[in-house]
Amino acid sequence: MPFVVTDNCVKCKYTDCVDVCPVDCFYEGPNVLVINPDECIDCALCDSQCPAQAIYSEDDVPPEQVHYIELNAELAEKWADNNITEMKDPLPDAKKWDGVPDKLKYLEH
Repeated sequence: MPFVVTDNCVKCKYTDCVDVCPVDCFYEGPNVLVINPDECIDCALCDSQCPAQAIYSEDDVPPEQVHYIELNAELAEKWADNNITEMKDPLPDAKKWDGVPDKLKYLEH
């Protein structure tokens, strides 16, 4: 099962997860990261590195966020030219947005 970036990454975009990914399966959008499920090898290194606790194994995605499973696949394809392989600074207001619920409406794509 691949891992999935969920709601709490929106408007935070911490990249600690990118730094530990051995297969470079993260893709960057304007205010969120996504994981390409076809490239993820289920190594589980990323979820423990996410300061926002926004990454889950596909089987463990909270029920109210299951739409992020398909969204990760769609956006990884859309952002195929935006593969991110190195850690960057989070978004300027990341701490302010960390933990804010229901951020899907703020996702820019």
